[in-house]
Amino acid sequence: MIILRFRSKDGMFRISADPQADFLLVLEELFNKLKNQDPQLTYISDKPGQKGELANSLCGKSVELLGLKNGDMLYVTGGASASTAASAGGVSVSGNTVSGTVSIANTVDIKKPDELKPSAGSEVDAAYEKSDGLIKRPRSTYCRHGDKGMCEYCSPLPPWDANYRKENSIKHMSFHAHLKELNDAKNNRNNASSYIHPLDEANYKIDLTCTNGHKAYPRGICSKCQPSPITLQLQKFRMVDHVEYSDFHILNKFIDSWRQTGVQRYGVLYGRYEAFDKVPLGIKAVVEAIYEPPQAGEADGITLLPWENQEQIDSVAQLLGMYQVGVVFTDLTDSGNNDGTVLCKRHKDSYFLTNLEILMAARNQAAHPLTTRHSSSGKYSSKFVTSVISGGLKGEIGPRSFQVSASAEALVKAEIMSASTQPSKLLVNSNNDTRYVPDISYLEINEYGLEVKSNAKPAFPVDFLLVSLTDSFPLEPKPFFNSSSSFPIENRDFMGELQNLPQLYLYLNGGAGNGENLCDLHFLGFVAKTGILGPDELQSMLRYVKDRDEGDYLQLVESPGWMTLLTIAEQSS
Repeated sequence: MIILRFRSKDGMFRISADPQADFLLVLEELFNKLKNQDPQLTYISDKPGQKGELANSLCGKSVELLGLKNGDMLYVTGGASASTAASAGGVSVSGNTVSGTVSIANTVDIKKPDELKPSAGSEVDAAYEKSDGLIKRPRSTYCRHGDKGMCEYCSPLPPWDANYRKENSIKHMSFHAHLKELNDAKNNRNNASSYIHPLDEANYKIDLTCTNGHKAYPRGICSKCQPSPITLQLQKFRMVDHVEYSDFHILNKFIDSWRQTGVQRYGVLYGRYEAFDKVPLGIKAVVEAIYEPPQAGEADGITLLPWENQEQIDSVAQLLGMYQVGVVFTDLTDSGNNDGTVLCKRHKDSYFLTNLEILMAARNQAAHPLTTRHSSSGKYSSKFVTSVISGGLKGEIGPRSFQVSASAEALVKAEIMSASTQPSKLLVNSNNDTRYVPDISYLEINEYGLEVKSNAKPAFPVDFLLVSLTDSFPLEPKPFFNSSSSFPIENRDFMGELQNLPQLYLYLNGGAGNGENLCDLHFLGFVAKTGILGPDELQSMLRYVKDRDEGDYLQLVESPGWMTLLTIAEQSS
């Protein structure tokens, strides 16, 4: 960590910064100290008396990349506006964090705000940042005060209250409740003026650059460069509490692939994050579509193939206000009873996710970290979920959703664990020239109800890394996309379902002609992949799908690119 000094009209401030972290985190802490300073009108310079660069434009680069060193003095100038005072989220415009590519020393091109990729889930996170999350309670029979009074029996509870969770059968605390509990302990009761980051990313890697009086590892080692002993235990909070498929047909179409071919299937979940009111400060992942990337399915597994247009699909989804929120895969075996039932293979006496699936989930979460100002690194764990479609205890087909713990992510990053021949156990790897494995143990409750510590080497149960979520479908579905769409799903050539121009022509001619048939991610992805529509025409199509504005629809169907698309599709039929 280094110290940066800022001189402003409100005084001088000292802010701790991680050289590898985004400068946005420094600015967020700075604007929390400044009085009614508008980030859009604030300039920062490394020389006194000079205007410098807009504060917003310095985001998106690490502190180190901006050329800042320990003790550097920066000068803050610019106007303040009471109507645009900095929010708790710091440098933001209309709820979306603005980042750029400007350094203090060298100026390069700056991306416009509408070209940037906002953080998935930022709206619900921002709302919870401003909320105290207190759990309101009605008056009880023990209350002895008037209507406007309050006592220990009816006063609001903190969102992390253990008794409330127990009484309402809530197994895990929500992430934001966990965050507020940590913040309350580290900062609200801290008399110092400095802010202590309540979140700390686990790091189990050995420092290969350490030369603290010894040769670099593996020829030397010290307590400074080696990771501390690791104790694994069930994570008490979860980053996402619930997974909601916005319509049953989304999942049913996905499962149809297995019904027709008997091979397993893998898909990417696109949707958004919303508040989940069943848990204090809860978050749910709302799934609006399942995109099926290139893959080779077998009766007992799946091999993923290169997904060349992933960025294009991500961009289409982003312009519709959606992101990758997780993955889903099937693990189904027909029961042989000819009644539609399947075998129940995943349960408390076997496993819920296999060791290979745990490793996959950890890598996926590590690739989709949550951006937060409450961590010294600027990142903490992930909201990315893993859903498996398998058989229940009664032979029914249904989804079960999970995440893995923050410790699991750190173990995978440090390459400390690998799969074993037992699906329910993970192996602890050995030391090598780039990996040092510290002592690892796990805490479990024995048959006497006592917490005991066991050695995790050579293998340990996968359950200690698993976090279970709940799943549902809405009682009154209001899907974003047209759930009755018949456009072919991508990468299903092996079952005769083709995405091509003749199919596009048949699909468009079979629609009602009012634009509703455009509202399908599989269709939109294929049209974008053809490259026939120009950027403005593609934007018109996506704007219509997002806002359902007839003006955008008319602009699209009257455009030269749309006419060309229809002509080429017709000629290819």
